[in-house]
Amino acid sequence: MTPARPADKHSFPTPPSRVEEGVGTGTARLAILLSGRGSNMVALVQAAQTGALQGLAEVAVVFSNRPDAPGLATAAALGCATASLPSQGRPRAAFDAEAAALLQRYQPDYIVLAGYMRILSPAFIQPFAGCILNIHPADTRAHQGLHAYEWAFDNMLPETKITVHLVDEGLDTGPILAQQTVDLRGADSLAEVERRGLAVEHELYARALAALIKKTKGGHAEQREASRPLTNSDI
Repeated sequence: MTPARPADKHSFPTPPSRVEEGVGTGTARLAILLSGRGSNMVALVQAAQTGALQGLAEVAVVFSNRPDAPGLATAAALGCATASLPSQGRPRAAFDAEAAALLQRYQPDYIVLAGYMRILSPAFIQPFAGCILNIHPADTRAHQGLHAYEWAFDNMLPETKITVHLVDEGLDTGPILAQQTVDLRGADSLAEVERRGLAVEHELYARALAALIKKTKGGHAEQREASRPLTNSDI
């Protein structure tokens, strides 16, 4: 998975998106962003290699705001190009603008957040508007932000919902692409809640992304159509 040739180091023009142009050939290029161990990244890479994303997507780069993130070494071992840029101590907008410029060099069609522990500013969102996906371990209409599994466990919920959504400039407010229920009955520890939730996350994210790519390549590139929540028949 060789990255596209970088642009001149002083110029990072936004590349055209082959998916948005409706070109029916080739694969969608993914930039996967993480801050930690990257279990969702692993699931997505494996899906691109042998699973639901095979023939539909390739991983252009795995990026982290933490150069020491364990997920970078894991991604490299899986054959992925990796990149990092330390965010600690940086003003949010300045870091996000630099990170966006770096990622544009890999010509991604989609930015896929996989445990990327930052709230994105407009400086990052605007260059990739409509092409940033996130997975959230709750129904985004019921709980936004961090600690969603803790929220479900503390409130003894009998079930929760994993949500895949597009990212806008709000906190977990973007259009919902897909959801799947997680049965939490009998889960007597936070670790068990997380185990059940992650099992759904790892499967749903790839299926939802595959469905979105297929729909876009099929001539539904308009944002309003791409943002329609996917049904069970779609994924």
